[in-house]
Amino acid sequence: MPTYKVRMIDIDTGEKSVIMNEQDAKGLMLRVHDRVMLTKGSSKVVARVDISDTVVRGGEVGIYADLRPVLPVAEGEKIELTVAPTPPSVDYIRKKMRGEKLTKTEISRIVKDTISHSLSELEIAAFLMAEEYVGMDMDEIEDLTRAMVESGNVIDFGESVVDKHSIGGVPGNKVTLLIVPIVAAAGLKIPKTSSRAITSPSGTADTMEVLAPVEFGVDELKLLLQKVGGYIAWGGSLNLAPADDLFIRIEHPLSIDPKSQMLASIMAKKMAVGASTLVLDIPTGKGAKVENFEDARRLGNEFIDLGSRLGIKVRCGITYGGQPVGHTVGPALEAKEALETLMDKGPNSLIEKSTSLAGMLFEMNGMAVKGNGQAIAKDILRSGRAHAKMQEIIERQGGDPKIKPDDIRLGDKRFVITAPTDGYVSVISNSAISAIAKAAGAPVDKGAGVRLYAKMGYAVKKGDPVIEIFAEREQRLREAQSVASLKPPFMIEGMLLEELPGF
Repeated sequence: MPTYKVRMIDIDTGEKSVIMNEQDAKGLMLRVHDRVMLTKGSSKVVARVDISDTVVRGGEVGIYADLRPVLPVAEGEKIELTVAPTPPSVDYIRKKMRGEKLTKTEISRIVKDTISHSLSELEIAAFLMAEEYVGMDMDEIEDLTRAMVESGNVIDFGESVVDKHSIGGVPGNKVTLLIVPIVAAAGLKIPKTSSRAITSPSGTADTMEVLAPVEFGVDELKLLLQKVGGYIAWGGSLNLAPADDLFIRIEHPLSIDPKSQMLASIMAKKMAVGASTLVLDIPTGKGAKVENFEDARRLGNEFIDLGSRLGIKVRCGITYGGQPVGHTVGPALEAKEALETLMDKGPNSLIEKSTSLAGMLFEMNGMAVKGNGQAIAKDILRSGRAHAKMQEIIERQGGDPKIKPDDIRLGDKRFVITAPTDGYVSVISNSAISAIAKAAGAPVDKGAGVRLYAKMGYAVKKGDPVIEIFAEREQRLREAQSVASLKPPFMIEGMLLEELPGF
């Protein structure tokens, strides 16, 4: 078996990869992205091949940083390298691309080979494109969900837990920061693992991180749930359904979100934390992921069906998603507004959405009769019990429980966009608001984002503030202003859009 001298290369490629000298690769009849098996003692790893005639010399193999955690080698050591066969899962991907139904075994193999990096990003992209344009039936989606759960860790809290999730797509959706303390204050256990932003200006974990740390191990989360009844933590370090993170990373540049993958992704994460009941928020409206009410209803019924197959009781709330939730977008701005709402000073739209979803959980768990759950949730919010519970959660997660909305630092580089004429706000663009907030620096810059002074239906006069942009850096503020000029975030009824000169 041929051996090669290890040369360590301090670069992360995003895949398990090595780099070979061009002549060595030719000798093994290897091309770029072919697979090789690396063997060092009892450790065996499949990696992708890059080729160069200058980076490594003949007889050397360059080991990228991605391989170091799974391959115990050091600079100058010898390692065995052989050509690895194409995994059978590539044939299964082709099968799905032809429109054929996959078996449970075939789907499981695709997921396992994704996790082990035996599949290239191009091959995973082909699978996702087949999901997008060919689709999967509910049997396949169930098998995909179970395979994704089995690919990672499962947390057993030793008691019944509930959960809430949104399919996303609407900026400013900080309702989790209200729902978790409301539900926990009522005595239900709600372990909320959330994501950081992928395409949005702020994920729930980004917003919560303004108030308290969000990165914990499994044992710490079990203790948090036992002591306080709920938490809001980042799920990225817990290895829950890890295939999902790899799929999402490839979906993003393709600008796709296959429905089958969305169903499996969300339900796999809920299975992994042992949720018995789930309330799912499906925002619907122009600019949301689901723009049509009937499509939202069909998607909700598919989640309910999948939940039934997996032993999770699911109830879906179709909510208005035609404009941002509340008046703020961006981590610090959203954290500030969530705290204000917990202190009974927030916008009515945020209160209504949060309490309606929390109320559904109460009704599902026998704590309220049908139609009365929201009233109980509002009582918990207005009585101050939810704020007290949030203070307890913040303290247990390592933050300052006495933090006030005004203590939260916002970006000090600001620009206000005013109404150019009298009228009514007829359009608020979700995509434009998100683009402006991201250009301003959100979510990396916590203080960056957008505040809306007027929303759809508001009457404004010429010169009134409609939107304020916040940034932490002047360059970012200028970039956000440029985006706003190219992608108008609002429209006022009666505005002249363009004048064409006559002759």
